[in-house]
Amino acid sequence: MTGMIQVKGSAATYYISSKRLVGDEWPPRFMKFILHFFDGTQLAFMDARRLGRIRLCADPLHETPISELGFDPILSMPSRQDFEKLMTRRKCPVKALLLDQSFSAGVGNWVADEILYHARVHPERRCNTLTGEELDGLHRWMGEVCRIAVEADADSEKFPEDWLFNHRWDKGKKNKPQTMTLPSGEPATIKWVTVGGRTSAYVDELQKAPGLPPNAVKTAGDYGEVLNDDAESVLTELSDEPEPATTVSRKRKKLSNSRKPRKKLHT
Repeated sequence: MTGMIQVKGSAATYYISSKRLVGDEWPPRFMKFILHFFDGTQLAFMDARRLGRIRLCADPLHETPISELGFDPILSMPSRQDFEKLMTRRKCPVKALLLDQSFSAGVGNWVADEILYHARVHPERRCNTLTGEELDGLHRWMGEVCRIAVEADADSEKFPEDWLFNHRWDKGKKNKPQTMTLPSGEPATIKWVTVGGRTSAYVDELQKAPGLPPNAVKTAGDYGEVLNDDAESVLTELSDEPEPATTVSRKRKKLSNSRKPRKKLHT
């Protein structure tokens, strides 16, 4: 996200250039390691956010973490039939699955939202409840969104005008409605929900939320964060994810109380 490389004596390679990042000192600022070559060349890796990792592997494609990655949406997209099998055997929210790198490699937060927007699928929709039409859309747009983004060299100014990407960044600004205009010319409302630990943007008019138990009280959260116990138990059973910490804590407390030693009887 912020990492970059620089060869000694040459300008650094930045994802987005900035005068603030330019410097002539060596070793460069935020340097994490320098690789020395036999011909005297030095290659530095810098990252202010400490997100980068270096691994020395003998056979990278068959060693972790690369060997644990899922399919590449551009290079190795599965067939429509295989894609359906991969999707519908899961019970988790579709947004969470798209972000799972063991399912598919390279799909990040905004890319997943863009795929779901074009496929007209709500991010909280459970994978095992997807219709054939929704699976068609996901299969098509997963490859299409990734292909367009890569061909644009990640330059957002080259993205299509009708993409959700161009309208999703105003969240948090006071008194500014989250709206956009659809290709049909109709107005639409951008809403937000937390799924799989990530904030997700969706268009309310096009991506309908999945149904919840009638007595559930819903707020933004991984399970819809239902606040009453009945609805919480229903959603927990539908999920592949671990039970919420509060539920586990209550169970442990109950179990602990049941194990209290009885008083010894003297005869």
